[in-house]
Amino acid sequence: MKLHLLDRSSVANTSITVSQNNYKNFLKVWHFHEELELVFIIKSTGTRFVGDSIEKFEAGEVVLIGKNVPHMWLNDEVYFEKNSTLTAQAVSVHFKDNFVGQEFLSLPEMQPVAQLLKKATQGIKFNHIKDNIKNELINLHSLEPALKITRIIELLCKLEQQQNYTLLSSNGFINTFHKSENKRLNIIYEYVYQNFHTQISSKDVALLVNMNASSFSRFFKTIHRKPFTRFLNEIRIGFACKMLLENKESITSIAYACGFGNISNFNRQFKIIKDESPSSFLSQHRKHF
Repeated sequence: MKLHLLDRSSVANTSITVSQNNYKNFLKVWHFHEELELVFIIKSTGTRFVGDSIEKFEAGEVVLIGKNVPHMWLNDEVYFEKNSTLTAQAVSVHFKDNFVGQEFLSLPEMQPVAQLLKKATQGIKFNHIKDNIKNELINLHSLEPALKITRIIELLCKLEQQQNYTLLSSNGFINTFHKSENKRLNIIYEYVYQNFHTQISSKDVALLVNMNASSFSRFFKTIHRKPFTRFLNEIRIGFACKMLLENKESITSIAYACGFGNISNFNRQFKIIKDESPSSFLSQHRKHF
């Protein structure tokens, strides 16, 4: 899964871009861009990748992603079947953090919104969004350009007031990604996202970036403040949670599909990372699906 820099700037020479997408499936590219992105999923299901977060997504979710945060909405396999009649529908808004001028966000009244945009560097999923906000997002594309700007400011103010939200990616991943001009790190991230479901080890990754095992271990832990194995297991458990919620396979099958060599290690790592067992996680979250 190669990481791509995409140009999301407006071709119409406007400070924001509003798109109402209706495709057979979303863009299957793990990417990042200078613009922030506000997304409302109207109709679709699959897996959402934001930084080092991997979670199931479904219709109705609203997510705000900061600039230069790698992300992708990957539809379920059924969307890519030859005779599929499914569609992936979403509203996406792209804008730079200074779309109304940097001085505007420096005003005392705008500090809550400025803080919201700062939090968005980890990706924010807003939970239990009211229908009026969703309707405003759907109708956004039909507004005149100047009204779009004022409406987006209003929407950001409303989202800032949401008490129920989830920060998606870890600070460690985002800080490293943003600060890094390091090609080694990009190689590591791409390799892990592409191969986490296989039996990879820190030695494999060390060889990939031309380092010995001990040097790689120090290098990775210094940057992420966690061992590589913990980072890898967090990715695997995140994907396992997505598979558990889909309820299509047994816990044992999911353990192997996510790269764990045995069920006992899967259960142990799940407990360490999620502070509950896979079966407990499943029973708790089934109530919401």
